[in-house]
Amino acid sequence: MVPRLRALVLGLTGSIAAGKSTVARMLQGKGAALVDADQVSRDLMVPGSPLLFRMVERFGAGILDEQGRLDRAGLALRVFGSERDLEDLNAITHPAIWKESLSRLADLGARNPVVVLMAPLLLEHGAEAIVDQVWVVDLPPEEQIRRLTRRDGLPREEALRRIRTQMSAAEKAARADVLIDNSGALEQTAALVDAAWEDWVAPLLPPP
Repeated sequence: MVPRLRALVLGLTGSIAAGKSTVARMLQGKGAALVDADQVSRDLMVPGSPLLFRMVERFGAGILDEQGRLDRAGLALRVFGSERDLEDLNAITHPAIWKESLSRLADLGARNPVVVLMAPLLLEHGAEAIVDQVWVVDLPPEEQIRRLTRRDGLPREEALRRIRTQMSAAEKAARADVLIDNSGALEQTAALVDAAWEDWVAPLLPPP
């Protein structure tokens, strides 16, 4: 393969609670820079920010905690129970999050050979068009439910509701260039990431 003359962009996605952040940290350990769309969202919705102001306009001050910060857990319970609320949330936040994510991607891509763009809704938004490879973190459905209920303290039905708002894991897997099975021990996942890096990334990098 011919070495690349610009950053290699890996689009990292997967269903909720699949372990995207775990795989992202492993890729960072190999030298990749990271743009985390969830972190971008948190950065854009600090107290006093224009985006948080728009959120309060739409959903009311009840979405804030006592310090004026966004109560993410409370907001999630609300919007995942209402299709209209979820649509409005996405309409308010997604354009700003993607704009900032792409800005950070361009900045990091100018200074790093590999950049990971981690976004839960990468495929739902057709963003595979702006990445070079799609990496999908995968879990069997029951394991996904188990991890989500344990991580967020949700009842099973609420966990299922949130899972169903996203593209199915099977469809994401079918659209992956690289599929990382995260159902085993951490060491097994690390071995899969190592192998995928050697097959899909290392041959495209310039020699040291």
